[in-house]
Amino acid sequence: MQNLYVEVSSLDRYSVEQYALTEEVMMEHAAMGIEKIIRERFPLHSSILIVCGSGNNGADGLALARLLEGDYSISVHLPFGARSPLCQLQYNRLTKLALFPSELPISADVIVDALFGSGLSRPLNIEAQKIVESLNVLKGFKIACDIPSGLHSDGKVDLHTYKAHLTVTMGALKRGMFSDAAKEVVGEIIVADLGIHRSHYELPSAWHLLEQSDLHLPVRTVTSAHKGTYGHLCVVCGEKIGAAVIAGSAAHRFGAGLVTLISNENVHIPYDLMQSHSLPTTTTAIALGMGLGVEFCDKELSALLENDSPIVLDADIFAHPMFLELLQRSNVVLTPHPKEFTQVLRICGIADIDVATLQNNRFEYVEQFCNKYPNAVLVLKGSNVIIGHKDDFFINPHGTVALAKGGSGDVLAGLIGALLAQGYDPLESAVQGSLAHAIASQKFTKNNYALTPFDLIESITTL
Repeated sequence: MQNLYVEVSSLDRYSVEQYALTEEVMMEHAAMGIEKIIRERFPLHSSILIVCGSGNNGADGLALARLLEGDYSISVHLPFGARSPLCQLQYNRLTKLALFPSELPISADVIVDALFGSGLSRPLNIEAQKIVESLNVLKGFKIACDIPSGLHSDGKVDLHTYKAHLTVTMGALKRGMFSDAAKEVVGEIIVADLGIHRSHYELPSAWHLLEQSDLHLPVRTVTSAHKGTYGHLCVVCGEKIGAAVIAGSAAHRFGAGLVTLISNENVHIPYDLMQSHSLPTTTTAIALGMGLGVEFCDKELSALLENDSPIVLDADIFAHPMFLELLQRSNVVLTPHPKEFTQVLRICGIADIDVATLQNNRFEYVEQFCNKYPNAVLVLKGSNVIIGHKDDFFINPHGTVALAKGGSGDVLAGLIGALLAQGYDPLESAVQGSLAHAIASQKFTKNNYALTPFDLIESITTL
């Protein structure tokens, strides 16, 4: 797990004050971080284009050019001149090596974007847009220095944004690099140290990036265990029976000892799942909402939910009159996709927005919801899943485009429900269920368009 930061200028200032570093020292290490990667990945004499802005991000690029000059064929493009003191200093150093700025070449093996970095606070102007688009059409390997130009610190992405294969970000990870839109432009992400180890540079943060190593699968260590030892998940089976079957099957695969589908009428279900018309007394967790429709009246649902078992909520329940009441429970997990979350925000009186507005401000609205409902655990689905509870927030970036298929969300609800049934707390259930869901999608080796919910469930067995 790694820390994420809304901004790192405060970390820079802390490093200067605490460790007697200077901006110039940190800049040299930033350039050395990219230099190291280029030397590791590209042979000597490769052609390298470095496009530099007029501020300190451009200064990083100029310093990089100086470090690589002599071993590589370097072209430097400086369209806006050198304005900041450090940019002017690095420019003067570069020219003493007889390396001067030039026009954009028509090709390069490596293209480095050092135009704006994480300090960008306004949309790119017309000239900058043209430069970025010119870089995007070049066929070389594209590296972004700190953050791709056109990507803002809040995660918004301009129409004209540099599309990197690799982003070498400076000092620490920026939260804005993990918005859904940013996933299209950041590529692989590597953090470069700025003269001290990250453990010294970083300060505590409420936001964290989940790593694959954070996945901890259900463990069975009691040799005398029986099926009841590992919980009993009940999935409320509504109008769309398939959604409940998928969730129940995922839960059974993920360690729930017993899984029962609660239905009004007898329905055809897999043989390894059970069926009931009322809530069994052995229930340890409930999954509600997937495919619910209007199968149950309010009185029937109220009867099912009289106990205080932990519950995972999804899909149709977000529009149900009982939803606000369910939010008052102390052990509830929500798994909305963006459109459903706009509905949740509206019902909760937080905001009346459309999906596009939400997607441009995912972090802020997750924080607002968790502030108002500190007992609930929120799992906001998307390309980069956000999990929030009280003042703790986690981003899971490991999902793949293969998950863009109906039923994937039902699998996620089933995985979380399985962990709730086995006694995991709601936040841990959400984190581990989300990680298992995402990493299982990576295990699918066939065409990414072909993944089905049951392929995904099968992949769970290989984690």
